[in-house]
Amino acid sequence: MKPDAKTAALVRLRKIGGQVEGLVRMLEQDRYCVDVLLQIAAVQSALGRVGEIVLGSHVETCVAEAFERGDPDQRRAKTDELMDVFSRYAQLRRR
Repeated sequence: MKPDAKTAALVRLRKIGGQVEGLVRMLEQDRYCVDVLLQIAAVQSALGRVGEIVLGSHVETCVAEAFERGDPDQRRAKTDELMDVFSRYAQLRRR
């Protein structure tokens, strides 16, 4: 993973950890359901952004390297892997 992408992902994940802790407190305090749901949506969106950072870095490093230096089997394997990731990611986004 590219160092700048790793740093960005870690910063966001730490912030998300704080948001999740906040969600726990909200539930413990019996906060209004809509407020809890809105905070859950914010966490999901933030996790989606982390996924985009990691995926972008993967394409720029691992996938690009396979296409620059790899043989046809390696390129095919990376293409199949990406298609699988895109498929799974799309299913998560639809929920």
